[in-house]
Amino acid sequence: MESPQNSILADHIEEKTALVELLIERATDYGKTSYQLIRLKVLSKTSDAISTLLPRMLVGVLVMAFLLFASLGLADWLGEVLGKPYYGSFVVAGAYALIGMFVAVFLHRRLKRMISNFIIFKVLQ
Repeated sequence: MESPQNSILADHIEEKTALVELLIERATDYGKTSYQLIRLKVLSKTSDAISTLLPRMLVGVLVMAFLLFASLGLADWLGEVLGKPYYGSFVVAGAYALIGMFVAVFLHRRLKRMISNFIIFKVLQ
């Protein structure tokens, strides 16, 4: 026969075990919910960054196409003015070389900082 003390002790242990199981269940649910929240935040940030970058890239491609055809037209025109068709190409290429050197020497750090700040802003937004 079981004594009243043992019965009370067994009830107490069962009660504590049930509480621990409930705590573990809630902690597991909290972990799953936190994981889902992090996934959704990452998805939101990624979609925001991509939706911002894609239109800018499209504009960049269109600007590059414009510059390409404008450069070809300018090179042809300069070639006619200078007497030899390839002279115009050399002049346009030289102008791009000078612009490229200017950007590399004077604007490289500023452009790098602007791009870096934009990416950080978008991620932290």
